[in-house]
Amino acid sequence: MAEPIPLPADPMELKNLEYRPVKVRGHFDHSKELYMMPRTMVDPAREAREAGRISSSTESGAYVITPFHCTDLGVTILVNRGFVPKKKVNPETRQKGQIAGDMDLVGIVRLTEPRKPFVPENNPERNHWYYRDLEAMAKITGTDPIFIDANFQSTVPGGPIGGQTRVTLRNEHLQYIITWYGLCAATSHLWFKKFLRRTPGV
Repeated sequence: MAEPIPLPADPMELKNLEYRPVKVRGHFDHSKELYMMPRTMVDPAREAREAGRISSSTESGAYVITPFHCTDLGVTILVNRGFVPKKKVNPETRQKGQIAGDMDLVGIVRLTEPRKPFVPENNPERNHWYYRDLEAMAKITGTDPIFIDANFQSTVPGGPIGGQTRVTLRNEHLQYIITWYGLCAATSHLWFKKFLRRTPGV
């Protein structure tokens, strides 16, 4: 929620600025889009309504990551332009949203992230990215390993929906309770059948 500051020219300064709003000026290179998928759209109002639900009706899609050349700094960074549904991943289906020319942009600094357990490896050949590996993303696009999430105000008609920085954790306590108590009950039943029911015959 802080006022955006100019993007530092030194990437080392960014290590202490995760989730900090920054402002940049430049233009997109839509020919080198990357896709982080599967993703669901961040919608704080919807997530508050559905907190604790076991399932939801959210639509699956992707985040569109696009190189952005910062004219003032002379560097090219990666910008998460936002969410598109699965049917709009192909850029040919959203030509109206492929904005050209210099523009001012505000985004949230994000750092690289390690691969979490059970998350697939990124597949650069298919352009499927499951987690933020900034070094690999920068290498394949020829950019600097700097990444920001564009804010919601960056959204243009026909383009990705910005403001996809997830800063709140979903309340899934009920789902966890049902899962773990269900596993406990199933294990107890199997243990009872295997050991206790055989006792009289021993």
